[in-house]
Amino acid sequence: ICRNVQEARREVIRMRRSIFELAERGGLWVAAAGTHPFSSWARQEISPFGRYPELARFLQDVGRRLLIFGMHVHVGIADQELLIEVMNQIRYFLPHLLALSTSSPFWHGRDTGLKSYRSVVFESLPRTGIPQQFGSYADYRSYVDLLLATGSLAEPTHIWWDVRPSEKFPTLEVRIPDMCTRVDETLCLAALVQAIVVKLVRLRQANQTWRLYRKHLLDENKWRAVRYGIADKLIDFGKAEEVPFPALIEELLAWVDDVVDELGSRAEVEYARTILRQGTSADRQLDVYRRTGDLQAVVDHVVEETREGLE
Repeated sequence: ICRNVQEARREVIRMRRSIFELAERGGLWVAAAGTHPFSSWARQEISPFGRYPELARFLQDVGRRLLIFGMHVHVGIADQELLIEVMNQIRYFLPHLLALSTSSPFWHGRDTGLKSYRSVVFESLPRTGIPQQFGSYADYRSYVDLLLATGSLAEPTHIWWDVRPSEKFPTLEVRIPDMCTRVDETLCLAALVQAIVVKLVRLRQANQTWRLYRKHLLDENKWRAVRYGIADKLIDFGKAEEVPFPALIEELLAWVDDVVDELGSRAEVEYARTILRQGTSADRQLDVYRRTGDLQAVVDHVVEETREGLE
């Protein structure tokens, strides 16, 4: 459990260093991205440990092809009713978070034309994507209990939405981002999630709320994030018009501005502007491929960016 983004940074760096050290003992490298540019899922072995054999039996090839990697951010909310309210409202921002994190343009040695192909692969599973809104925590639990009672779920953690209440911790779990390549990108996404949650809680404390939108509208923006990342427009549903992604991020940064100093995360949150200037991991991977025509060069590039800031 990290109390602030500075603790989270130290922990991310510590874990990445440990993983690199372990990998290098076996002559391996570590690359943080939503997909590997050319590895084939059909040639991978399923881990024999934990829940993985049972998941493979249940999901069959849909599960076996999950050679994908995402990032989950947990934010503590002890009040279950408040957690559901925040979950309903944060759904609007999920496409923004995905776009900033996109790191999976390649699949099986092909340029997919998408910035987050991981999202497409993952949504072949049941109970994925942006969830519908719930009227209360009891409403959410009745859904979970029905699926458990009918044998649809082996356990509640098999609900794989882009955001969900954690079953193990008193947290809201945001699961939509691709695996971030750079440490700074990782902390930016984590800090943004925290700032958005805190802002929504503050609105609730002031008897205010963020407007709720239907899932099918939010899915339109998610598709744009999957397809274009930060390079195009999302829909501002309040204005009923398209808005360039950088302008939306500037609006988001202005909206959370009054909480980031209290959280000590201004530098991490404002790193979103660096992502807008330099491109996402997906953009940078594509740039390397355009210059070299070599997917191994793309892998080498991702490895080096994964290692940045660890020395």
